[in-house]
Amino acid sequence: MQIDRPQLVIFDCDGVLVDSELISNGVLSGNLAQYGLNLSTLECMRHFMGGRMVDVAAKANEMGASLPQDWVSEIYGEIHTRLEQGVPAVEGIHDVIEHLDAAGVDHCVASNGSEMKMSITLGHAGLWERFSKVAFSAHTHGVAKPDPGLFQIAADSFGVPHANCVVVEDSVPGTIAARRAGMHCFGYAAHDDGSELAAEGAIVFSDMKELAGLINLKRGTH
Repeated sequence: MQIDRPQLVIFDCDGVLVDSELISNGVLSGNLAQYGLNLSTLECMRHFMGGRMVDVAAKANEMGASLPQDWVSEIYGEIHTRLEQGVPAVEGIHDVIEHLDAAGVDHCVASNGSEMKMSITLGHAGLWERFSKVAFSAHTHGVAKPDPGLFQIAADSFGVPHANCVVVEDSVPGTIAARRAGMHCFGYAAHDDGSELAAEGAIVFSDMKELAGLINLKRGTH
């Protein structure tokens, strides 16, 4: 399915711009095992991906973990330390950005993660300089996916109607937020069939190189 060319493309960060989800959830898996909850990396992704870490803590406790009160700071420290070792860009994302530049389409990043985390991951991938001034963090704006507010703030900052925005997400909370914001959502499913994203209204794709065609960047100007 192809749509009309958008005025603004809003990218999620982890798993969309940078290939960090496996790394972060691997750290999470190892940490939770210390507190009595044994989940594989892929199971952590299925249960927690796209959520705020405070919500991860609450859900992990409900599932049988016994997390200390300062756990959120602990896990952020462990994840940041691992991410500092290097995070690759998602394959094909630089090509997508080149098409956006050529078409004159604005783009930004909106994440439930902190600006510090984005600066680490995007910095290693050679993308922070591009996105540093158009990075919208739930930690800064006080609203997190699945609430649509973060995407709405991003669109309003560019003066773009919500219906003329495209969101690129890899998580269920992000996909729900896009739908609630009245924005088209493309669900990047690199590690599963994307059925959960599709159930929330996303147009699912599995190869980032497909995205430029899907959002009508390869057919000349209108």
